[in-house]
Amino acid sequence: MRLIGQAEVALEKMCRRATQRVAFGRPVADQGVTRERIAEARILIDSARFMVLNAAWKMDTVGNKIAKKEIAMIKVLAPNMALQVIDWSMQVHGGGGVCQDFGLSAAYAHARTLRFADGPDEVHRNAIAKMELGEQTSIAEALAAKKR
Repeated sequence: MRLIGQAEVALEKMCRRATQRVAFGRPVADQGVTRERIAEARILIDSARFMVLNAAWKMDTVGNKIAKKEIAMIKVLAPNMALQVIDWSMQVHGGGGVCQDFGLSAAYAHARTLRFADGPDEVHRNAIAKMELGEQTSIAEALAAKKR
């Protein structure tokens, strides 16, 4: 959830800077790629937010053991989403994005560190795939048995 908050702050900074910064004679916010990144950032943030809410709901209603796939998915999605949104914000800030003035480089380092703290993405993806294979195989077998 902290990563979602960091991404929200980065998006806010990106929007503010895009309207203030002028490049090639017009505000950066007037450039199509900037608007596309702003829109995509909102989509990514809200997607992660809803996945976190779903995982939390599942943890509360059926327990952590049954919610392990949702927990693993959010451990992969949230840091990657935050890194992408923060990176786009850094791009809009230009050279200022990597200095200490805007706090984006520190936010990026924090988000990247969390990808290690919760375990490597590859481990989570492997676990997710195993669970998905088991679920889909069970569903396919049940449907096949029903047709007989």
